[in-house]
Amino acid sequence: QVQLVESGGGSVQAGGSLRLSCQISGYARTAACLGWFRQAPGKEREGVAYIYRYSGNTYYVDSVKGRFTVSRDNAKNTLSLQMNSLKPEDTAIYYCALEPDPVYCTVEAGRYSYWGQGTQVTVSS
Repeated sequence: QVQLVESGGGSVQAGGSLRLSCQISGYARTAACLGWFRQAPGKEREGVAYIYRYSGNTYYVDSVKGRFTVSRDNAKNTLSLQMNSLKPEDTAIYYCALEPDPVYCTVEAGRYSYWGQGTQVTVSS
């Protein structure tokens, strides 16, 4: 049974940094898409970034490019999101997700099969 558990959320002032982690269990295959998503109050869930588990290739949406960095440690089965220069508009619940059988990776939430429970990130101005 695949399980994902996020940690590292919290409250920070604008300009600050947070690092989110996602512990993956029950999954040992090399191939997968690993994604980070977020959902702000009253808004739809949106993709933030993804990384190919095998190659490490990454993609970021424009709103976080240059500020966020996604990484994975296959030996530890973890996914991370380093968030710098945080803005109030980054406030949301952040989710990690895994898709084990991708044709290609994407930031479309509907393409991911497994999800964590989410962790709150609050950025104050």
